[in-house]
Amino acid sequence: MQSFSFSLTARDGKARAGLIKTPRGEIRTPAFMPVGTAATVKAMLPESVAATGADILLGNTYHLMLRPGAERIARLGGLHRFMNWDGPILTDSGGFQVMSLAGLRKLGEEGVTFRSHIDGARHMLSPERSMEIQRLLGSDIVMCFDECPALPADEAEVARAMRLSMRWAARSKEAFGERPGHALFGIQQGGVTRELRAESAEKLREIGFDGYAIGGLAVGEGQEAMFGVLDHAPDMLPAEKPRYLMGVGKPDDIVGAVKRGIDMMDCVLPSRSGRTGQAFTRRGVVNIKNARHAEDPRPLDESCTCPACRGYSRAYLHHVFRAREIISSMLLTWHNLHYYQQLMAEMRAAIAAGRFEAWEAEFHATRALGDIEPL
Repeated sequence: MQSFSFSLTARDGKARAGLIKTPRGEIRTPAFMPVGTAATVKAMLPESVAATGADILLGNTYHLMLRPGAERIARLGGLHRFMNWDGPILTDSGGFQVMSLAGLRKLGEEGVTFRSHIDGARHMLSPERSMEIQRLLGSDIVMCFDECPALPADEAEVARAMRLSMRWAARSKEAFGERPGHALFGIQQGGVTRELRAESAEKLREIGFDGYAIGGLAVGEGQEAMFGVLDHAPDMLPAEKPRYLMGVGKPDDIVGAVKRGIDMMDCVLPSRSGRTGQAFTRRGVVNIKNARHAEDPRPLDESCTCPACRGYSRAYLHHVFRAREIISSMLLTWHNLHYYQQLMAEMRAAIAAGRFEAWEAEFHATRALGDIEPL
């Protein structure tokens, strides 16, 4: 069986290009992972997601344990077969979703007791149970169970959550055991405090993981503060392992993260925005619901080769969005995911060519032009 491995193929400043190998296929980095929370990338067929250039999808432990249930998915052959996706899958541990339940949860050293947002049923999620669920799902990359406090937060609270997460990381590693071909990623916490980030990174390195995530960002701190953390946090993690920034983000967030040494990212933004009438283009965001597009025969982006841009006008996309037709979500989501994957491909090529700085300048200059002038 092909083992899990990561190799760097090029560096340009802190920006890195590389290749993750798994038994289910290769992942080109920097990589953006479309989010398939409930075993589906909303409004997309799996083969359509693959056609955008995605090498890996993200699934979620919390949502899948509640519905349809990890044991049921295991009986049906695992998550890959269940959702008809042959490539690698990374599963989030469920920690972020559980922490978002506020009054519906009770936190302790053992784990988190919570009530389902679906039917109010009581559940317990611990590092051991999270590892068990992710094993049942059959995910290729498993995430440690952690606590992720929302920012801004008191530094003492951030420190408490980080140290609990590090104890949970050790328990996650023990519960994960030996699983050839599968990888376990640790999650660095510590908010925006450099000393806490360093303490977390030291503990994670001591435990030892196949990859390392930077968690606890994109939770309300703003881009400037996030980039401030990313100016030093990735350097605290092993250079020979993949670095994953969780829950990010907007195109300029992604470019800034890659510039600072990040290899993997995920976010619901491209698919969620597609369903709400927003399209990402090289010149910024297009709000297709706006009346200015009602009679515009041009595509969203004349340089884009996705199905929405090859076959449909802004006027049509405006019409089907206003009419609440399902094809609106399908086309706009496909376009957004295509744009994100094209962005990653361009960065990989720029890093390999040693011209990432020049590419980044072109990226920002093009976005500064804004959307094309209306007819």
